[in-house]
Amino acid sequence: MRIILVAVPGSGKTTIMGYVRKKVPDVQIVNFGDVMLEISKKKYGITNRDEMRKKIPVEEYRKVQEEAAEYIASLPGDVLVDTHASIKMMGGYYPGLPDRVVSKLKPDAIVLIEYDSKDILERRKGDPTRFRDQETEEEIEMHQMANRYYAFAAANAAECMVHIINFRGRPQSRPFEHAEIAADFIANLILSARKLK
Repeated sequence: MRIILVAVPGSGKTTIMGYVRKKVPDVQIVNFGDVMLEISKKKYGITNRDEMRKKIPVEEYRKVQEEAAEYIASLPGDVLVDTHASIKMMGGYYPGLPDRVVSKLKPDAIVLIEYDSKDILERRKGDPTRFRDQETEEEIEMHQMANRYYAFAAANAAECMVHIINFRGRPQSRPFEHAEIAADFIANLILSARKLK
């Protein structure tokens, strides 16, 4: 099974995938942006992921996306792909999973995670490893809305399911509770598909 996990930056997708791996140890986890970064380093001298959307012209960015999709599509077994449904760049939103990319990935499902915007802001403050633009709660909510539209468009092109896990208004009762809930859902998708084989 190939599952694409999408959410706005700072949503804790890496943590979620770590929990998925504990439940399904043989799942391959791949970060679409990391694959794009490796390609961009070789071709354009880019040093970090946030630079890609600022320094690579759109036409070249598209080629990098396609090359990354082809590599990921060649991976065997169950694959969980960490990526974004939309990328905020140049004052607008660019599709992270345009038809030409998602059709190469051939996902079985897209899982979209949504949170209260203030929770995203707090998570971003605690991550000193990224160089993100400062955003307001309203801008984060707009990005989450864009993600929903782009996820449905990608699912239409790929002819796959969209699952939305919405944590708005659901505060955590303990640290990482949201990540564990999301991981359980994803692990169950994979394990259920294995039972059908």
